[in-house]
Amino acid sequence: MSHIPSFGVGTFRLSGQTVIDSVRNALDVGYRAVDTAQIYGNEAEVGQAIVDSGVARSDLFVTTKIWTDNYSRAKLIPSLQDSLKKLRTDYVDLTLIHWPAPGNGVELAEYMEALAEAKARGLTRQIGISNFNVELTRQAIVAVGQGEIATNQIELSPYLQGRKLTAFLKEQGIQVTSYMTLAYGKVLKDPVLAQIAVKHQATVAQVALAWALQLGYAVIPSSTKRENLASNLLARDLKLDAEDMVLIAALERNGREVSPEGLAPVWD
Repeated sequence: MSHIPSFGVGTFRLSGQTVIDSVRNALDVGYRAVDTAQIYGNEAEVGQAIVDSGVARSDLFVTTKIWTDNYSRAKLIPSLQDSLKKLRTDYVDLTLIHWPAPGNGVELAEYMEALAEAKARGLTRQIGISNFNVELTRQAIVAVGQGEIATNQIELSPYLQGRKLTAFLKEQGIQVTSYMTLAYGKVLKDPVLAQIAVKHQATVAQVALAWALQLGYAVIPSSTKRENLASNLLARDLKLDAEDMVLIAALERNGREVSPEGLAPVWD
């Protein structure tokens, strides 16, 4: 079974000094997992923040994602080597295929095999996928073998609970990583979550993150504010009760925030 830390810091949409400060603050307040991607254009800054933090590389879990332009067998490994240079490390802990990109001209089997080859060469400790539906996850398992896919990183929030997909991943022993767990901040205004937060003397963000953690998902929230990074981390200590979980289950509204044309699959 793969090991993915349950709590990490995300860096989507952060660049320049903003991402350096965010990652440095996150590591400073106790995060040990950092999630980036080639398309974020911030791997070099993330690498700098990690080196500057003084935290030993062996204590960190670094994830990056291969962008669609680099899916061909000829490009995938060189692109990952380039990412490693930017991140100033000899390996990443986890490398994901960022989007299935069905019309991209590169077959799923080709990019999954290239990713497995990157792992065989020691460039990445684990491999996985992101934004894959049930059918494409099945195909990815066929391509690289059962037990090889560490995680499927997918958009999940109290407004988008993905029950069919998460049940399938659990059945396959694939860790679920939830991104956009706060639905771009939309859930922060939710009255039901607000009520649960008051009951536990917690923040609404902590409630949403604790919900995902309690379902067994890993989370990677981002923030540019040190106090929010520290506050989010406290979600690990928040235990929601059965009644809370039932109330949150009822918030499902298929509230998907991200579905780029040409990259996204047909969602389950």
